[in-house]
Amino acid sequence: METKKIFQIRKSVRSYTGKVTDEQIQEVLFAAQAAPVGMAKYDTIHLTVIKDRALLDEIDQAAAKFFGDPSKHPLYGAPVLIVVSTQLDAQGNNNVHYANAAMIIHNMALAAIDLGLGSVDIYGAVAALNQNPALVAKLNLPDGFVPVGATAFGETTETFEEREIPMNRIATDVIG
Repeated sequence: METKKIFQIRKSVRSYTGKVTDEQIQEVLFAAQAAPVGMAKYDTIHLTVIKDRALLDEIDQAAAKFFGDPSKHPLYGAPVLIVVSTQLDAQGNNNVHYANAAMIIHNMALAAIDLGLGSVDIYGAVAALNQNPALVAKLNLPDGFVPVGATAFGETTETFEEREIPMNRIATDVIG
């Protein structure tokens, strides 16, 4: 698919209808591996692929409680969640760590679109996850790693229509 077209059809999908194949997961993981990582410090990133419905439901329920509405489903019933974790700097110099995670998440979202899958970036549910050490422990993360974001994806009945992208949505200054 053309890059420009992917940008024009990309959207957050919040309803899922089916499973994801292992081959599709591998394609999404390839996109994650292809993402830029500051100073090539790939060892500061860890990915956790969650397909286990019980664990997904547990994370979903913890996030709903965190948001104050147990009837919500912040993972939207997606069959796969890939959590991006990193080693945060104790002094708070974490811009690169968060940027790395965002680039990886965005690459995975674009790969999902290319595969005809819906996806949605997940940050709030990850914040909820981090409030629950027992739940974080279920991710089997290496020591010192903290979840900072995720992408959920799966089959959807939603359609992906090309849309116009206004060039004035983001204020832009050109200097020089």
